[in-house]
Amino acid sequence: MLQKWSAAFLAILFFSSPVLAENVATVGGKNITLQDFKTKYDEVKRQTINPPDPELFLEDLVRYEIGVQEAEKRGLRNDPIVIERINQEMYKALLERAIGDKVSKIKVNEAEMKAFYKDNPELRLSHILIEFKPGSSDKEKSVAQKRAEDIYKEVQASNRPFEELVKLYSDDTLSKENGGDIGFQSKVTLVPPIYDAVMKMKVGQIKGVIETRYGFHILKLVEKGSYDNANKRQIRAAVFDNKRKSIFDDFFADLKKKYKISTNTSALKNLK
Repeated sequence: MLQKWSAAFLAILFFSSPVLAENVATVGGKNITLQDFKTKYDEVKRQTINPPDPELFLEDLVRYEIGVQEAEKRGLRNDPIVIERINQEMYKALLERAIGDKVSKIKVNEAEMKAFYKDNPELRLSHILIEFKPGSSDKEKSVAQKRAEDIYKEVQASNRPFEELVKLYSDDTLSKENGGDIGFQSKVTLVPPIYDAVMKMKVGQIKGVIETRYGFHILKLVEKGSYDNANKRQIRAAVFDNKRKSIFDDFFADLKKKYKISTNTSALKNLK
């Protein structure tokens, strides 16, 4: 009479098989069993189009084990860089195990995308940029700001088209030949000071002077984009990110209750 075996019991028989327990290599005092090899090799085959031959992959495993053991002998486990990388991996592992399932179940629907776009539309704008180089001194920034303010006054008083003034004054070589037009941009692609400023403007309005890390900007709102023509993939990603951020925020809000935390934000004032 044939006995019916459960799937779980068959799995135990398979994975405890003497064949799979056979060693395929020994490095120092560490054995690499056929099961170890099979698990890692199957993962490689799932992730690559052209996996290496088993013999070549075994050599890679041997070299890996040699490297790990040699690193231990040289005391690298206590190296600050190694410790930081281990901490980063533990942090990622914590998030994956604690909230990974919630993140993977995030859904985004059309109504949520439309609601997001209503408050965060794509904007088409033109600008005049008076730049200052990274690391510029306060004096150099002040000179650039004075120039931008003088140009802004001229823009306000002039009857010449904004596009002509862009070609005369802008330091943005990429956009100046197009009259400063940088096309439709979103909250994702524009730095916050510019997006926030343009969101408050009416179509055709010109505003200045807005400072960013690139320099001082004089902005003109050309058009506000419609949802129908917007980048739906980007909108979906933004909504997804907002939902994921909410999960992260809730997770760490709960964890913070378990730890004594103090911060000194005044020490950061000179870093902006």
